[in-house]
Amino acid sequence: MKPLKIGVIGTGGIARDRHIPLIQQHERAELIGVYDVNEALAREVATQFEIAYVAPTLEALLAQVEAVIICTSNKFHADLTIAALDAGVHVLCEKPMAMTTAECDAMMAAAQRNARILTIAYHYRFTDVAQAAKQAVAQGAVGVPVVSRVQALRRRKVPGWGVFTNKALQGGGCLIDYGCHVLDLVLWLLEDAQPTEILGRTYNALSRQPQQLNEWGTFDYKTFDVEDHATSYVTFENGASMQFECSWAANIHHDKLDVSISGDAGGLQLFPFEMYAPQSDGYHILEQDVSLNEGVAASRQMDHFIRSCFGEVEPLVKPEEARRVTQLIDAIYQSDRERQSITIQG
Repeated sequence: MKPLKIGVIGTGGIARDRHIPLIQQHERAELIGVYDVNEALAREVATQFEIAYVAPTLEALLAQVEAVIICTSNKFHADLTIAALDAGVHVLCEKPMAMTTAECDAMMAAAQRNARILTIAYHYRFTDVAQAAKQAVAQGAVGVPVVSRVQALRRRKVPGWGVFTNKALQGGGCLIDYGCHVLDLVLWLLEDAQPTEILGRTYNALSRQPQQLNEWGTFDYKTFDVEDHATSYVTFENGASMQFECSWAANIHHDKLDVSISGDAGGLQLFPFEMYAPQSDGYHILEQDVSLNEGVAASRQMDHFIRSCFGEVEPLVKPEEARRVTQLIDAIYQSDRERQSITIQG
């Protein structure tokens, strides 16, 4: 079988550090070329990775490939995805799916009318720890989930490069960039439970201060217009609830990444992975030596996408699932703006 012809749209950090090397390393893929509105950057990346073709236009690249990886700012995810799908090209789009739920709907419609693969790069699902947790939940280890607790906290690590702090291009800050990963993970573990009521708050007072400590480069505090901290309390259709918190700039001792689910039969947590089972003879704790290896997870994600394009597997991250994450993020931002709880429906 001939290798899958893949193009990369957007040649920033995530393309250079993750997707381009993974395509080039895969025996069933051929990297045809790259496209970026910044042609000088595209040529620089092409030289670095010995890529023969730098497309002069988006249409030129789409005419030569069977699949693309979209690695641009969030603002352009929807338009580029729809253009690729309408050209008959499969799409792996970087997270988040889009900046709004309406954009997600338009992307899904394009995938459906063109009968092409659309999946989103929520690569945490491909980690060993996430797979172990998914299996445990499916086997009834927690019973019916009641309360979930989710934290994705970085200690003073506002990304000081790229456009991460540009609201117009990204749609937000730590919530849409980092929090989306763990929101996707917990919704997936909860069998895609439908959020119905959301109370959310966002903050950026810390990053609006001058002369602050930041471990990930520098940024202009005067123009900082995204959140560096977000919290939310979410109620689901079945009555379960979730407490959520994420930050780029928390004043804490260490970074903290945690997802835990407490159900009517037991509980589990990730990072590290543990399961808790109350029995008549006491409380049993089961630990598994599984890790969050993002490099391995990204490689598995690429392999899965290629196999899905060949029709061998179904995408692990379905667009309707990624849409639910964006819908929840939308609601958190709306709740913060309106200073009240938001009710949503599917």
